[in-house]
Amino acid sequence: MKRILFIVEAVSLAQVVRLVTLARALDPKRYEVHFASARFDELVFAGTSFTRHDVFSLTPETVAARVARGARLYGRRTLARYVSEERTLLRTLRPALVVGDLRLSLAISAPLERVPHACLINAYWSPHAVRDGWPMPDHPIVSLMGARRAAPHFPKALPFVFRHFARPVNALRRAHELPELGSLPSVLCHGDHTLFPDVPELTPTQNLPPRQHYLGPVLWSPPVALPPWWKDLEPARPTVYVTLGSTGRVDRLPLVVEAAASLGCQVLVATAGRATLSPAPHVHVAPFLPGDLAARRAAVVISNGGSTTGYQALSEGRPVLGVASNMDQYLAMSAIEAAGAGLLLRAGSLDREQVRGALGRLLKERAFTDRAAVLRDDLARRNANATFAAFVDSVAQPPAPASALA
Repeated sequence: MKRILFIVEAVSLAQVVRLVTLARALDPKRYEVHFASARFDELVFAGTSFTRHDVFSLTPETVAARVARGARLYGRRTLARYVSEERTLLRTLRPALVVGDLRLSLAISAPLERVPHACLINAYWSPHAVRDGWPMPDHPIVSLMGARRAAPHFPKALPFVFRHFARPVNALRRAHELPELGSLPSVLCHGDHTLFPDVPELTPTQNLPPRQHYLGPVLWSPPVALPPWWKDLEPARPTVYVTLGSTGRVDRLPLVVEAAASLGCQVLVATAGRATLSPAPHVHVAPFLPGDLAARRAAVVISNGGSTTGYQALSEGRPVLGVASNMDQYLAMSAIEAAGAGLLLRAGSLDREQVRGALGRLLKERAFTDRAAVLRDDLARRNANATFAAFVDSVAQPPAPASALA
C-alpha cells in the first residue's frame, strides 16, 4: 500500500477537519494514511485508523494574539523547527504524497526530501483569483483610525505587508538553495499541486496552472446527537443558526444572539465550547450542533464569515451573515456577499443595530435565499471527497507506461 501523509497546522478547527475529511475519503485497503498534528481532538478523529504523529505547531492562542496585533505568524527560527521535524518524518515514512493545510514549512521540507506536495488552500488566496481588490481586515490601525479613514491607505500598504509575511519562508528557501516564491499569496498556494476546497462559480480564477484544481467544498458536521431542546423548537418562528467557530470574535457572540432574539427569532447557538450565555427566551445553546441539520432548520446562518460554515450554510441553500475579523474570513465572506448570498459585517466595530439591520434584510429579502439556492446547486455538482480520492490515485498510483504493458 502507498503511504499518504497529511500534515496540518492545527491553529483552527477548520484546518483540521478539512484534512481529516479528505483523508477519510481514501480507500484504507489501498492507502496507509498517516496524520501529523499538534492536537488530536477525538470529536474530529473518532473512528479513524490513521497512524498519528505529533508535530510542533504554534498554539491557537498564540496565533489569535498575533493576528489581532497584525503581526507576522512565524519567524525564521519557528519555521526552521517546523522544517526539521517535517524532514525527519518525511525521511522516515517516505510517503507517495504529503498533503498540507496552512503548513507553510512544507514549501521547504517537501522539495528538500523530494516528496510530492499537495497544498490545500482556498482559491480566494490564489494569485490567479479574479478580484477587484483585497478586503481590509480588522487591525489595530483600523481600530485607531476607523475603517473609513484607514481604507485609502490599505491598498498601498498591502504589498509591503504580504512581502513581510512571506519573508521567513523565502529566507529559509534561499538558505536551502531553493528559489524564492514571491509574496504571501504565492507562498500560501505553493506546492507541486494546489487544491482548492471551493467552486469556481463562487471563487473564480483565471489562467490556472495545470496542477491547480478545484475540489469542491469540504463539508463536515460534528458527529454529536441533537440536544434535548431540539424537539421543542417552534416550527412557525423564524430560526437563526449562530456559530462563530473556533476563530471568530467570541466576545461578540452575546451581542449577536441578543440582536437576533430581539427580532423575534428562535436562535440556535453552537459555542464550540468557547462561551457561556445567559438563559433567554427562544435562545437554545449547545457546545456543538450537527451543523448541516442546524443550517437546514434555520432561515439564516450567522458565522465568523469563514468558508467552512459559510459553505455548509450555502450547501443547505441558506444565506449567511458573516461577522468577520481576520483576512481569511473577510475573503470568504466577501465572495459570498458579492454572489448575493449574504452580508458582511466588521467584528471590530460591530453593534446591535448593524446585526438587526443586516439580519432583518436576510430574513425579509427573498433574493438572498434565491442566490443561496443557486450556489447550493453549484456546490452540489462537485464532490470533494471523490475528486480528492481520484487526484491521489493519479499522483500515487500512476498508470504504468505503455512499454511496461507490452
